[in-house]
Amino acid sequence: METDRRVFTPLARSSYKWKELYKKRSSVERVNSRLDESFGFEKHTIRGEEKMRMRVSLALIVMNGMALGRAGRKNKVAGCPGGLEQPESSIRMV
Repeated sequence: METDRRVFTPLARSSYKWKELYKKRSSVERVNSRLDESFGFEKHTIRGEEKMRMRVSLALIVMNGMALGRAGRKNKVAGCPGGLEQPESSIRMV
């Protein structure tokens, strides 16, 4: 009889390494959830692996671009003592 790896894990759940691995897993799950909900992969009509790879690649490029845009905007805000250069209402996210 084999042991149940869901209950008896190779790493102790209270260890530092377990917590670090679990953080990575939760961040990947956030990306997967965002792909499903925001980019419409939950109910897709795409047929073929090549088309799906292209659509996922484009979605990930857009997600990275949005993250870079947010990071750049935060740097401008932090470096500008007078506030934002652009009103918050005019900033649009794709």
